[in-house]
Amino acid sequence: MVELPIGKMKSREGTVVDADDLIKGMISQAKTISESLGKLDSLNNKEKTSLYETIALGALKYFILKVDPKKSILFDPEASIDFNGNTGPFIQYTHARIKTLILKSDKDSLESFDSLLELDIREREVIKQLEIYPEIIVLAAKQYNPALIANYTYDLVKSYNTFYQNVSVLGSTNATQKAFRIALSKKVSEVIANASSLLGIDVPDRM
Repeated sequence: MVELPIGKMKSREGTVVDADDLIKGMISQAKTISESLGKLDSLNNKEKTSLYETIALGALKYFILKVDPKKSILFDPEASIDFNGNTGPFIQYTHARIKTLILKSDKDSLESFDSLLELDIREREVIKQLEIYPEIIVLAAKQYNPALIANYTYDLVKSYNTFYQNVSVLGSTNATQKAFRIALSKKVSEVIANASSLLGIDVPDRM
């Protein structure tokens, strides 16, 4: 059961929301927020329009799928498209950030690290999240519960952002350490993209 902030949708009272109108409104909101970040100047109008739709649909799908299918959903369009917190756009934005980081990196050094590297505790936390991904997929399939995948993806993104904000990646002066952190970031982006695809959500390379 999906409810709105104003309460249950009732056709007799005219409080039913048309899905097309809802999506149009969310696309408009995605455009406003994206433009406020000021990072889309290099995209043409067609690319921007496609991105706004990707963000809006990602926000809508994720907000619904992150809730256990046995529970009711209070759907708040404005909250769902927030670029912070447990939302689709937050996950999409993190994926785009990692893709940008990889483009700026020295691709030849991605596999040059060794097993003797001493890891920061935040790197270990990201690795722990990556390790449980196969288990989450199996459990979600057994329980017919996509919410497990959605919330796992958020936990992974949250863990990665803690790592990214506190540990230098491209700025590391240790070549081995830098190579490992770039490779770790790349793996996170791959898992985000894979998990999101299982939810029917596209993750853009730029936002």
